[in-house]
Amino acid sequence: MSIFGKIVSAIFGHAEAATPDAASAPTSAASAAAPAAASAAPVDVDAVLTALAAKSGQPLNWKESIVDLLKLLGLDSSLEARKQLATELKYSGDQNDSATMNVWLIKEVRQKLAENGGKLPAGF
Repeated sequence: MSIFGKIVSAIFGHAEAATPDAASAPTSAASAAAPAAASAAPVDVDAVLTALAAKSGQPLNWKESIVDLLKLLGLDSSLEARKQLATELKYSGDQNDSATMNVWLIKEVRQKLAENGGKLPAGF
């Protein structure tokens, strides 16, 4: 799985875990369609990550740092992993300039999350 795929899976998986499952829902035909509709609903990325950060026990600046975001999600935050993510997301800059690449990565990840069903706060 790609690194971005792991990011999406980690965030969206936590969001699904926080929602009631179909087994606890009523069994009428109208409610049977509700879980499918709920899974298509946008995931509140900010809420999921804020909850994870509260449980992490460490100060992680996941809104501005790709390294902290990856750490929060339990993913590899090494330079090599970030270079791989940059390649996946088609970063055209110098991957040896890690500061510039990291700034680009966090912005690009936020944009891609929004494009893939993530709901982000305005100005985020």
